[in-house]
Amino acid sequence: MPGIRLWWAAARPFSFTASVIPVLVGTLLAAYHGDFTWWIGLLALFGSVAIHAGTNFVNDYFDDRKGADSVESLGPAGFIQRGILRPNQVLAAGIVCFTAGSVIGLVLVWATSIELLWLGLAAVLAGFLYTGWPLHLAYLALGELTVFIFMGPVMVMGAYFVQTETWALDAFLASLPIAFLVTAILHANNIRDIESDRQVGKRTLATLIGREKANWEMYGLLAGAYLMLVLAVALGALPWPALIALITIPAAIPIARICAAGGDPRKLNMALVRSAQLHMRFGLVLSVGLGIAVALDAL
Repeated sequence: MPGIRLWWAAARPFSFTASVIPVLVGTLLAAYHGDFTWWIGLLALFGSVAIHAGTNFVNDYFDDRKGADSVESLGPAGFIQRGILRPNQVLAAGIVCFTAGSVIGLVLVWATSIELLWLGLAAVLAGFLYTGWPLHLAYLALGELTVFIFMGPVMVMGAYFVQTETWALDAFLASLPIAFLVTAILHANNIRDIESDRQVGKRTLATLIGREKANWEMYGLLAGAYLMLVLAVALGALPWPALIALITIPAAIPIARICAAGGDPRKLNMALVRSAQLHMRFGLVLSVGLGIAVALDAL
């Protein structure tokens, strides 16, 4: 029986910043608006990570079934292909994680409002159907859209809602920079895998529009994050200290250069690594800015 360390590694914990950051931003924005309950914030965080882990496990299972992952594939998958875990074990782990996230979600519904139920249900379904039967959204060039919506507005607004019990335009606008950058992570992955995805019939935006246009999409996602940040502050959705996140702009430039240079997938893999790092750094610095705003407001 696989041990806890093995299951932890198979869950791809390094990717969890993509679900932690939006919850952190939504929670801190709620605190800035005067609403914060620590245990609700922790539950929201654990619930989002559980659903994220479930999505990762299910993604590995169905990518293996469809032949999208192999021993030679770049990236963190391979536990099934190398015989470390059996496919049914990985699928079961995904279901366990989705169940855990759903139970946490029901506790939050009890603590807040029945309105949250529908958002949570949609998040679980999106996580499973991302590669799961019967939709396989990632194979229909809907991966970027799904990630943009659910790891941007849905997570930020959900974290804000469980604190305030209101759906706010401010939370939506604050989510957009995060949504652009988390989508950039997936898009970098898809740019890297254009050729291998085409070989197995996996349709992504990158395979459909080609490498040159896919590069321009990446430039748009990176620029969009910073433009949305400035717009959110200008409209009053975010406090002015949030602009501190602009200091991460230099970290976005190498990503664009790597994509523009092209090359083999191993070189392009660095764009994926740097995109994940940028999302984390941007989110943490933005959170620091929100924390500063909360402290200033308390003076």
